[in-house]
Amino acid sequence: MLYVPCFMKLVIVESPTKAKTISKFLGKGFSVKSSYGHIRDLPEKELAIDVENNFEPKYEIPPKAINRVKELKKQASSAEKVILATDEDREGEAISWHLVEALGLSKKKNFERIVFHEITKNAITKALENPRKIDIDLVDAQQARRILDRLVGYKLSPFLWKKIRRGLSAGRVQSVALRFICEREREIEKFKSEKYWNVSVELKKNGASDLEKFKAEIIEKNGKKTEVAKTIKLFAGDYKTKRTIFSDEKSAKESATDLEKSKIEIIDISEKETLRHPSPPFTTSTLQQSAINNLGYSAKKTMMTAQKLYEQGFITYMRTDSVNLSLESILSAKKTIEKEFGKEYALENPRFFKNKSKNAQEAHEAIRPAYPDKHPDELKKDLEHEQYKLYRLIWERMIASQMAPAVFDSVKVSISAQNKKSKNNYLLSASGSTIKFDGFLKVNSFRKANGENILPPLKTGDELETADINVEEKTTVPPPRYSEATLVKVLEENGIGRPSTYAPTISTILDRKYIEKNEEKRLYPLEIGLVVNDLLVEHFPEIVDINFTATVEEDFDEIAEGKIKWVPVIQSFYDPFIKHLKNKTKEVKKESFQEKLDRNCPECGGDLVLKFGRFGKFIACSNYPNCRYTEKTDSEKKLDEQHAGEICELCGAKMAVKRGRFGAFLGCSNYPNCKNIKKIENKTGITCPKCEKGEIVERKSKKGRIFYGCNAYPNCDFALWNKPTGEKCPKCKSLMTFAAKGKARCSNKECSYIK
Repeated sequence: MLYVPCFMKLVIVESPTKAKTISKFLGKGFSVKSSYGHIRDLPEKELAIDVENNFEPKYEIPPKAINRVKELKKQASSAEKVILATDEDREGEAISWHLVEALGLSKKKNFERIVFHEITKNAITKALENPRKIDIDLVDAQQARRILDRLVGYKLSPFLWKKIRRGLSAGRVQSVALRFICEREREIEKFKSEKYWNVSVELKKNGASDLEKFKAEIIEKNGKKTEVAKTIKLFAGDYKTKRTIFSDEKSAKESATDLEKSKIEIIDISEKETLRHPSPPFTTSTLQQSAINNLGYSAKKTMMTAQKLYEQGFITYMRTDSVNLSLESILSAKKTIEKEFGKEYALENPRFFKNKSKNAQEAHEAIRPAYPDKHPDELKKDLEHEQYKLYRLIWERMIASQMAPAVFDSVKVSISAQNKKSKNNYLLSASGSTIKFDGFLKVNSFRKANGENILPPLKTGDELETADINVEEKTTVPPPRYSEATLVKVLEENGIGRPSTYAPTISTILDRKYIEKNEEKRLYPLEIGLVVNDLLVEHFPEIVDINFTATVEEDFDEIAEGKIKWVPVIQSFYDPFIKHLKNKTKEVKKESFQEKLDRNCPECGGDLVLKFGRFGKFIACSNYPNCRYTEKTDSEKKLDEQHAGEICELCGAKMAVKRGRFGAFLGCSNYPNCKNIKKIENKTGITCPKCEKGEIVERKSKKGRIFYGCNAYPNCDFALWNKPTGEKCPKCKSLMTFAAKGKARCSNKECSYIK
């Protein structure tokens, strides 16, 4: 066991990685130790809140932290001074407060609290020169959130156990997130698809080659504006698209025929120079959204990777809702821009951004590189691959925020089309833009290809001809399901939760099997998720009310600012909530969540019902616990039949379908003498293209990510991250895989074919 020499200053942080990084900047008179997160918390197996005594929490030191606390206590007792250097947010402040209480520091009064938003020598030095006391208002805000969430979870979850099944949970933020996903699913279910016809027009100057053709859109027919679909979702991610449409096929085909035989000429051209400005540097929310969209990281993976980057001193603190940048970092960014891209890309004066969130902490900084002059490629050897990609995203966003705007030449062309035979007149419009100066776009390696319409040189009076006209029958489709990125965005827009809560909220409802991700990584509710949501919406509307949840977050902010006390906030919620819960416990019957079947129990004659169980639905007698009869559902029986002939390769006994928390699997019927188990493969019906013997099946990685591999493994190691479509690429003959926006992509990284 290590002891701190007398008169040495003891610095305590949350993580060993952070401790190691900080140690590099401190001299021999300091010893830096880690608390390994929280050293006190509410116990897991009881409410631990005295509701009769101002909601006094009963904290305990968890078993895993007991030895750590003993060690820190001994080290603190011999130290000249204890410096608490936990994170600068409410959670970090609470950890410092718990350290004071658990280590008995308040008696000796030889402790200080320091904060910093980046782990650099300069930031640590300044923090040590400006210590402060524990901010009890921040502690109270964290404590209020913890207590309120504990009251909701520990009081409401048992209600769900009694009425639906054990193992379910409800939460103040998670239940609202689940509601968003369920309501979007219901919106999709209710959506009525309608047919429409799209007329796509490509024009070119008379006699010009097809290389100079450009797209145009029909705006008016005989002086009347054509219909515009304002809420058509044409493909995933393109919601509320404005597009000129025809509601009947006859009119669409008539217009296409007219245009082919019309006199077409340009009647007006308007040109103007437009500027496009960069986005502000990242907040926690926008970092998660960008990492999900550009890197394919989940919110949880993004935050775990960002945490490592922060603790190693590569980026500033990753939990923030501020878009502010320090003047020092802005000046460093300017030098980097001039060095990397040239003086024309740097701003003469710094660009400052205003926080959109009214609750943003103005004193904090945005997420940025700790050293803006450190190019991502310079650090590549020091970073894991996932860290490098996220660091690059953060570095480019911050550097771009201080670069010159991009300059575009925008052109809008008005086109007349007159058909003498039909006497129909049309007004068409074409618009496009070209980049005059790329500005901040120069730095963005994640920028998608510019899909804007590029117009050839045109002038008023130019006569045009049709290069291509197509009439396509389409159908409107419903709004898209939420991705993790769009769910984070809607939670932030509605003031639900705070930066630190988005990732664990999504992880919780995924882990509870309330929701799942589809092939396009869109979130959809499972049956149990819909049932839980419907119960909460009907019987506990205040818990899943968006305005209520947002108002509570504002109360937490006011507690943190010292404007209000935390106990009245909890009291005002708890009193009506617990009264309502007692009434609903009597009113709501568990039979409401059991589907009655048209047959009776063969053992006691009672009604058979379909219930929710730990591992899915099952059939049981309604007279439980007096009668414990159960039987398998039709789907379970079908699965049994599919695997009825499988033999254990270890002992020769029959394999039987068994069910566990991770789903169905095959287990030896000779258990416990033989403990052989096998996964039930979710087959795709596609032959492995590598060995041509095995079949591609769905699998899960150690981290829980779904991938597709050959079932002849380990003899064949063929694998794909995306689900194969069964088709082969026409260019290289590799397997095609499902991609976003309803497209298919070649699985060969060296082939760029997309269908």
